[in-house]
Amino acid sequence: MPTGAEITLWIAFSAGVLSFFSPCVLPLIPSYLTYITGISFGQLKESQPDAKVRFAVVFHSLAFIVGFSIVFIALGGLAGWASHSFQSYLRDWLGVIQKVGGVLIFLFGIHMTGLLHFGMLLGEKRVHLARKPTGVLGTLLVGIAFAAGWTPCIGPILGAILALAASTTGGVSEGIYLLSAYSAGLGIPFFISGLMFHGFLSFFNRFKRHIRIMEIITGVLLMVVGIMLFFNMFAFMTGYLYEWLPMLG
Repeated sequence: MPTGAEITLWIAFSAGVLSFFSPCVLPLIPSYLTYITGISFGQLKESQPDAKVRFAVVFHSLAFIVGFSIVFIALGGLAGWASHSFQSYLRDWLGVIQKVGGVLIFLFGIHMTGLLHFGMLLGEKRVHLARKPTGVLGTLLVGIAFAAGWTPCIGPILGAILALAASTTGGVSEGIYLLSAYSAGLGIPFFISGLMFHGFLSFFNRFKRHIRIMEIITGVLLMVVGIMLFFNMFAFMTGYLYEWLPMLG
């Protein structure tokens, strides 16, 4: 992977975590968990659920995470492939493509903060499944549908990571790495929320009033990433970190 890849991986992972805390995902966690596991809300919120409930949450949560990860990682690989495939034809334009990617990510950030809204990022895009397919395989399919019909307020974050993947020269592998990190950032807190659902409810009741603030912070961070990509600052930052933190080398 090219210089600066470590930083972009952490950015992708952080973007996944921020996606989890967005207004589109966090308030819906209880609904998603009851839907994919088939377990009642009352059973899930018990402070000490029995082994059967825990096993159901573990297996169905993992299947759901694998489902949406398949879609995101495939999109990342596609973005990386497109960047690498056309690199030889557009070699003289790679700097321009990188700057365009930076501008797009910056615009995604503006949209997230609410300073300006762009029509292409608005509108309901979720896939609604009237009945969940049975079994763990059915849950995996629900995860795929969840990713394929991503909601608009997550769209800018996901779009920013895809733009980052397409603006680099690492090809398919880097696109896969970036979207794997993004999926992990979204999937890990989802999995923990399922295992500690009682604690999640207490956390959510305290945190929900701050969701809009989190959305604004996410938008500002995307704007910063857009500026860094536009001015090709990732390589510079990596060199700076290695100079001051030699143990990273």
